[in-house]
Amino acid sequence: MLRAYDAAVSLLASILPAAVALLAGLGGGVLLARRAAVPRVEQPVPVDEPGPTLADLLLRVFRSSDAGLAVLTGSGEVVLHNPRAVELGLVNAGVADPRARTACRQAAHGTADGTPGALPVEVDLSPLERRGRGPAAVLGQVRGLGDGFTVVEATDSSDVVRLEATRRDFVANVSHELKTPVGAVGLLAEAVLDAADDPIEVRRFASRILKESTRLGALVTELIALSRLTGAERLPELSAVDVDDLVNEALARNRLSAESAGIEITVDRPSGLEVDGDRTLLVTALTNLLENAIAYSPPEASVSVSRRRIGDTIEIAVTDRGIGIASQHQTRVFERFFRVDPARSRATGGTGLGLAIVKHVLANHGGHVGLWSSPGTGSTFTMCLPARSADRSADRSADRAAAAVTTTDPGGRA
Repeated sequence: MLRAYDAAVSLLASILPAAVALLAGLGGGVLLARRAAVPRVEQPVPVDEPGPTLADLLLRVFRSSDAGLAVLTGSGEVVLHNPRAVELGLVNAGVADPRARTACRQAAHGTADGTPGALPVEVDLSPLERRGRGPAAVLGQVRGLGDGFTVVEATDSSDVVRLEATRRDFVANVSHELKTPVGAVGLLAEAVLDAADDPIEVRRFASRILKESTRLGALVTELIALSRLTGAERLPELSAVDVDDLVNEALARNRLSAESAGIEITVDRPSGLEVDGDRTLLVTALTNLLENAIAYSPPEASVSVSRRRIGDTIEIAVTDRGIGIASQHQTRVFERFFRVDPARSRATGGTGLGLAIVKHVLANHGGHVGLWSSPGTGSTFTMCLPARSADRSADRSADRAAAAVTTTDPGGRA
């Protein structure tokens, strides 16, 4: 019986591995069959988008250039141009300016061998007629590209031309203004020498020399001030300026001239307003406005000074009851050396630079000067300046309070 049991066990032991292997095979086959039945989804492979080509980038640069660019064929036809070329008048309705076509033929003539020319051909492309606010001066340069093609580059040189014209006018005006007092001083000095034995004449001529030298000194001083304001020197840092103190100092500088001319200056009540600025420059600007009002007012007239705040702007107005300014002159009174009444200005010793200095002072402070005038009624010049911000005013008040606090040393002395 034991032998039978052992035989059965041996048979089972030999059959079991085969059964396990068979079951494992069946299970794996079923799993593979299920996986094969489910469709496999392929993940998309990311593909980098192609960037702009070199030709695209060159075309973008061509179109966005601040200069007017146009490519012309040997016969003068426009192959390619950018929008700036139309704005500068280089290309009009797809046709190049005749002057540009002529210059292109000259540039292409030197490149018949197909190689680009080294030296550009310059051509004046300034508009033959004024077109409103369009460019007043346009300069073009033409270069050969080879194979009969040329490129025209047009630039707006209006600012350079205007600056050069302003410089020439300024030099001419300065020369004229300086020549008058210098010549007068020379003639008066000769008169003093001729009248050396006459004390009365010497005194009279000497007083004239003093007057002309004073006028010459004022002219030089204002020229230096104007040079600083127009960028020759760096402006000082802006600080808090009390408007009431500003008005009081300008009045003090003009009190003597007002009394001599019989002009009464009236001032409104203190305002307590503040602006950010350079005190010296602002006093100079307001002094110039008061001097101008006094010089162009008839005797026994009055000049008024008022100040107010409108929003974020501080306005200091100087009003006179003088001869007034005609409308055609109101846009020019702030030009250097311009005078509404030259004879009156020379009689009062004016230099013609006072209002120009006012304009530049306010521009450097972020403000502007306003003008209202009517011939025979009078004029009002208004200094408009940005008001000092509330937080800066609070900081200044705190600084004043801190400075007012007295400290005590150990000895008990304040």
